[in-house]
Amino acid sequence: MDGAHVTTPDAILDIKGLNRSVLVKPGAKRIIIDDFNFSFSEGQIYTIVGPSGSGKSSLLRLLNRLDERDDGEIIFQGESIDSIPVQALREKIALVFQMPYVFPGTVESNLLYSRSKKHENERNELIDLLNRVGLDEMYLPRNPENLSLGQQQRVALARSLSMEPEILLLDEPTSALDPGASRTIEELLTNLNQTMNLTLIIVTHNFRQALRLGGISLVLIDGRIIEAGPTKELFENPANEQTRKFIAGELR
Repeated sequence: MDGAHVTTPDAILDIKGLNRSVLVKPGAKRIIIDDFNFSFSEGQIYTIVGPSGSGKSSLLRLLNRLDERDDGEIIFQGESIDSIPVQALREKIALVFQMPYVFPGTVESNLLYSRSKKHENERNELIDLLNRVGLDEMYLPRNPENLSLGQQQRVALARSLSMEPEILLLDEPTSALDPGASRTIEELLTNLNQTMNLTLIIVTHNFRQALRLGGISLVLIDGRIIEAGPTKELFENPANEQTRKFIAGELR
């Protein structure tokens, strides 16, 4: 499968002709995202892979409206993201950053941060959120800044889940973690996908991580999709020479 756009019947996120560039000096622009076309289906795991500087993180920022596109369409559940209030959009398309970001206070206050009103069974709901990411209620009063990076990333995941998103965007969520913590996060993500039917769009520079996560992979180079398809098939039998070079470590 190449980068040609095909809208799928169960698309939750449909992207058409997306472009993004930045001004590097007067009269000169650098292309970040180049005619990106893709249809993301509900309840699927997607990994976006490619060398550094290929536009992977920039794409997530466009989907979450941290940055604005030059042109093209981003359609979420049949509606342009331009017509959705930004805060409401970020609740439905939540972004987890590369370095786990935790707020001062307690784990409990972090989980409550995104809630606009108090829930009747709030404590039980918070405990359930922690359980979903492999933590327990003993963490609620703890200061997240004193936790390990892996535990902080789980708190950040739980905080995003508290908004009940439809799509979870993850930007290199394990790059700062040791191998053991990385595998734990990978297992948590696949479990969240399976138990919550949560659509995951995960940026990674590591094609082996993409293989472990499964699903569908997109290879992004110079802001353009050069190849996309079922992850195992794509990386075991790549059709594109640039994909082969990336797998061989020739593109970094």
